[in-house]
Amino acid sequence: MPDRTEPAQTPAPGSADAPAGPVASRRPVEAVLFDFHGTLAQVEEATAWVTAAAAACGVTLDRIRATSLADRLLTAGRAGGPLPARVPPALAELWADRDLYPHAHRGAYTGLAATVDTGIDGLADALYERLLVPEGWVPYPDTAPTLAALHAAGVRVGVVSNIGFDIRPLFAAWGLADLVDTYTLSYEVGRCKPDPGIFLRACGMLGVDPERSLMVGDTPADAGAVAAGCAVLVLPAADAGRPSGLGAVLDLAVPD
Repeated sequence: MPDRTEPAQTPAPGSADAPAGPVASRRPVEAVLFDFHGTLAQVEEATAWVTAAAAACGVTLDRIRATSLADRLLTAGRAGGPLPARVPPALAELWADRDLYPHAHRGAYTGLAATVDTGIDGLADALYERLLVPEGWVPYPDTAPTLAALHAAGVRVGVVSNIGFDIRPLFAAWGLADLVDTYTLSYEVGRCKPDPGIFLRACGMLGVDPERSLMVGDTPADAGAVAAGCAVLVLPAADAGRPSGLGAVLDLAVPD
């Protein structure tokens, strides 16, 4: 992970001197908003994902077949993975609504998986079910220490995610539920990042002014929080099992 330069004091978003891109501010931080996927946790490795799902269907895959199927399923489109190479017209409506309704999220991703002839009955549904269990995800190694340090410092913590299912049980299983104050999930609030409304809703749930909040994520959608008045820190998404650079959050949010 490359060294990070010390962020400079930045003007308020929207001011004449404010930079156009996402920035991290030295303003006093009372709350940190975190993206979920790619920031706090990563989906399990693709071959392990396919192997586990096949086992749930009563099929044991050797590594060569599992790897081949994983490559094809990733191309088709995996939740938490790369965008699909092509969305079939029959799935276009579900795809557009996937982060707003649970049925659309499930239908879009099981539908994409079903476009791959795997030869395993029920595999598309089993693949989706891996999203809903803690074993299907890998929290980054610096997630728990970062959340614990913020909690100890009295900094409020929220999770803001474009997602079509409830991630609270995952945090509970990982022993992190007591370190998160609120969850602002797109399918529950009817807004998706980068819409400023989802960030304003998150700040309201935390009872914190957006100008005293820091949004941390890994995509341009997370940088949409600038339009809501939040400071923003965009980190590169890390592979599962590797630190994601969350230590930079403590430099910004926790006073020395």
